Amino acid sequence: MALSDDDVREILRLIDEAELSELRIETEGLSLHVVRDGPAPAESGRVEALAAGDDSATTIESPMLGVFYRAPSPGAPPFVDVGTRVEADTIVCLIEVMKMMNSVAAGVAGTIAEIHVENAEAVEYGQPLFRVEPA
Repeated sequence: MALSDDDVREILRLIDEAELSELRIETEGLSLHVVRDGPAPAESGRVEALAAGDDSATTIESPMLGVFYRAPSPGAPPFVDVGTRVEADTIVCLIEVMKMMNSVAAGVAGTIAEIHVENAEAVEYGQPLFRVEPA
């Protein structure tokens, strides 16, 4: 499915209204990456250390505004659960934006310690999705 000029204009209008700082849409034959107000976060989602005490866990944050899905399809097992060991390139969830599914990789090696979002819940850019204990 190709995007028309009107589709792209509508996407840009939505970005402007939602005050997003970044949006990435990739389809066959099209890659659209819009960044506003500074540098883009990491490719697969921002990963930052938690500030609490000596906790060395990291947080996987949503790289975009959309709907969070724990599994690749309804009825399928989730990508990860609490206790799942992940590598940086492990897909941990999908985020749907305008009927397009975007994979989110862990970006860090470790074990999933917490899941902060319910399946099919709307998420915002930068919202914590998972807490990962280091490997």
